[in-house]
Amino acid sequence: MTLYPVSHHFDIRYDYDVLVVGGGHAGVEAAFAAARSGAKTALLTSNLDTIAQMSCNPAIGGVGKGHIVREIDALGGLMAQAADATGIQFRMLNQSKGAAMHGPRAQSDKFAYKQFVKQFLEQVPGLALRQETIVGLTAEKDQITGIVAEGDVHYRAKAVVLCCGTFLQGILHVGTLTFPGGRMGEPASTGISPALDALGITLKRFKTGTPPRLNGNTIHYDKLKLHPGDEHPVPFSFLNDRIDNEQIPCWMTYTNKDVHELIHRNFHRAPMYTGQIQSTGPRYCPSIETKIERFAEKDRHQLFLEPEGRNTAEIYVNGLSTSLPRDVQDEMIRMIDGLENAQIMRYAYAIEYDYAPPEQLRASLETKAVKGLYFAGQLNGTTGYEEAAALGLVAGTNAARRIAGREPLILRRDQAYIGVMIDDLVTRGVDEPYRMFTSRAEYRLLLRHDNADRRLTPIGKEFGLVDTNRWTRFMEKTATIDRATHFLETHHDANGSMLKALRRPETTWSEIAAKYPELQTLAPAIIEQVTTDAKYSGYIARQEIEIDRNLRLGSKRIPPDFDYADVPHLRMEAKEKLIAIQPIDLSQASRISGITPADLAVLLVHLDR
Repeated sequence: MTLYPVSHHFDIRYDYDVLVVGGGHAGVEAAFAAARSGAKTALLTSNLDTIAQMSCNPAIGGVGKGHIVREIDALGGLMAQAADATGIQFRMLNQSKGAAMHGPRAQSDKFAYKQFVKQFLEQVPGLALRQETIVGLTAEKDQITGIVAEGDVHYRAKAVVLCCGTFLQGILHVGTLTFPGGRMGEPASTGISPALDALGITLKRFKTGTPPRLNGNTIHYDKLKLHPGDEHPVPFSFLNDRIDNEQIPCWMTYTNKDVHELIHRNFHRAPMYTGQIQSTGPRYCPSIETKIERFAEKDRHQLFLEPEGRNTAEIYVNGLSTSLPRDVQDEMIRMIDGLENAQIMRYAYAIEYDYAPPEQLRASLETKAVKGLYFAGQLNGTTGYEEAAALGLVAGTNAARRIAGREPLILRRDQAYIGVMIDDLVTRGVDEPYRMFTSRAEYRLLLRHDNADRRLTPIGKEFGLVDTNRWTRFMEKTATIDRATHFLETHHDANGSMLKALRRPETTWSEIAAKYPELQTLAPAIIEQVTTDAKYSGYIARQEIEIDRNLRLGSKRIPPDFDYADVPHLRMEAKEKLIAIQPIDLSQASRISGITPADLAVLLVHLDR
């Protein structure tokens, strides 16, 4: 039995305010957020040695994803600090494009990363780390009351955050071989899915995959292209002024026609093409089999060879995710330039797992069916460490705030990429694993990675997520930006103020600073903010007009117990979708697929009455 009645006799009981199940990137941020929000919190995971494990790529950030990491940091989260402390290569992506498209990325030492996170969490007041295997949930009517661990142990709590990653009913695939597992070498979770089903939560299946890992000592680096980090790396965390870590290079190579022909000959042994795997995988991180089929006109695909740490020779082959059989993987590797004698240390595999379609969640990430039950991470239909961590931060914060009787943290689309992601998930749902891109944000000129602290640290302060040290640094930074901007406004030449001059595309900061010694001692981060604000000012003004319009629409709140069935003249399809999503305001209702302006007009008239 996996959904236990509260009357069940348990041998051992423990009491907490918030329980977080799962020690991945969602779980650690959820636990940290709940604890620093004042809740007595326990993080429960089957293996404390794999807390914050980088199951796939040992990297943090990227375009869109890097924005999320800086937002997590601006809200007092942990991921950026861990990335800065353990990074082995830092790169700012898209530097040739505008500032809104820049994306910080760091290759991490995956072993040092998880050790940093575990040691950090061990020192958090009010947070207990417990190694437990979870076999069920307890609930009373529509209220969660706790979880059950192996050995008939009951953890009682008023709020539970599930961050199960790929472990729910996980099935691993290597060629025709299948076996249960949450990831290679770790057992799947079999008790939570039936419990969720008993609570009325719908579950579906997704898949993801990972590439082989190679012994770096068996690679011919002289045949590869060097891929170094940035000369002046930019930190992820706003608490850090610079990165002093010694950087390690990555390397590039390519697949070729022989590799593609080998894969074609073995499509009949690939689980994705035999019907063995029926679940949908991430479109933007496809297997090599999918790339060969989808881009048949290409005779090669780029591969990045990325070290997994400073003290290991293990190399991650980014771009070669596959579930082909071992013998095909062996042959495929030997056909690639530089890898002719490379030894595979860990074979690639695919994994299918349960997720809960996110339309079942409120914007707070609390389930609609069960009070006090929150979902975060891949359980919500996302893919990626960064997306998972952001969801964990919001879910953990809101779990703690719920039991304290406080309003939840809900970020708007114009405030954060995190707000864009959560609104996309709960309003539109997913038909493939969700990954963040800058193109998903309609206000991306405002939502830059460089100004995440200016957008979100005041919100983090308001919600009790930001400590005194971070707030002091933030106030000093914003005061310096204000002083520099005022200086530019009040100093002129024949053509007007220096701020007006800086707004012109052809004018650089160095040209203006050369005239004024007062500007020559400013830190690079301050210069970047002042310059970008000036260059983007016209575009931002237009976006702010649109935001104001949407805020007026969003100010028309919809009561949580609103009866859509009782609204005359509202189409049946609209009623069904509105009942399913339960939007919090007209703005969210307008973003539901299939809801028309006419539906909104009918709804507005009824709400006004």
